[in-house]
Amino acid sequence: MSGFNVVSAKNTNKAPKSIGPYSQTVAFSHYNNLAAQLPIDPKSGKLVGGGAKEQARQCFENIKAILESIDHVMEDTVRITVFVTHITDLEAVDEVYRQFFPAYVPARTSVAVDALPMGALVQIEALVSHGEGTIPGAPQAGDLQKVARNTAEAPRDPLSTQTVAFSHYNNISAQLPIDPKTGEIVAGGLKEQTRQCLDNIRAILKSIDHVMEDIVKINIFLSKVEDIETAKQVYITFFPNSLPALTVMAVSALPRNALVQIEAVVSHGDGTPPQAPEDARYIVVEANNTEDAPKGPYSQTVAFSHYNHISGQLPLDPKTGKIVAGGVKEQASQCLRNIKTILESTDHVMDDIVKVNIALRNIADIDLHP
Repeated sequence: MSGFNVVSAKNTNKAPKSIGPYSQTVAFSHYNNLAAQLPIDPKSGKLVGGGAKEQARQCFENIKAILESIDHVMEDTVRITVFVTHITDLEAVDEVYRQFFPAYVPARTSVAVDALPMGALVQIEALVSHGEGTIPGAPQAGDLQKVARNTAEAPRDPLSTQTVAFSHYNNISAQLPIDPKTGEIVAGGLKEQTRQCLDNIRAILKSIDHVMEDIVKINIFLSKVEDIETAKQVYITFFPNSLPALTVMAVSALPRNALVQIEAVVSHGDGTPPQAPEDARYIVVEANNTEDAPKGPYSQTVAFSHYNHISGQLPLDPKTGKIVAGGVKEQASQCLRNIKTILESTDHVMDDIVKVNIALRNIADIDLHP
């Protein structure tokens, strides 16, 4: 279906130059995928002075500059992900966030991590609608609409929309284990919290006439790495007939001291008027696996419309199922080999990738420069 589409990578000198081998924004089909922005002053190439508030403002200014360079505006953003090194800094980030999104608010995920590149306090990434990577010279996105929706059956947050649809996808805000009736974190441990997160996602889907089987990608954020297997046990009970692509990562803290937070990307988006939502059912959700890459309680890749969603890859040797020997270089090489293998199994190549997220245990291992 993507034969007429092109991958369009762009950079502007009004935003910070890449500190590694990546593009500021890569468009394909109806979406622009922005590289996560650090609070770097594009003129000096250094982190801005001040605290989390000043750094958050610079991150958003950088995103805004990139968007303006491709003739887009902040309101075209469908999802924002905020990374902070101190969970208590979210309040300062939120104050700045409101200034850049005074009316419409995108889907959103916020997590705290141990460290960020260059010692930053904040890093922010964005997914943007109206991609220009469609048929060359014919963006085709002008008649598509961004549809933002909320339901009382799931927790409400004034700083995020529960689900934002554009083109063939719905982008769901990361769900905390909050009981929508009380507004409080549910009682119990990880199992109860994971179940509540997924119940909230299911309630949002039901409100827009979708089901869990429409999910193509799940990201699970945990505050304790040892909770991974327990979270997966609950997760698979919600997907008896299909398994989305899956990424699980441990973070240093989550909002409201939650143990788990889950975000989802959903197929069959209804942001494509005048196309009726049911018309998208003719587009098939296609999950694929290969014996030459690690297996797990997930699909290695799930394709829908013009995108393939690949599960986060650990440095596992597919023959032994164990972590490869060596240090971060050997482990990174194995992760990328696994991705390459999955791509080749679906007749794709590494050059078809539009976005890569790298999760590290030690930020000192980043060394993005060749």
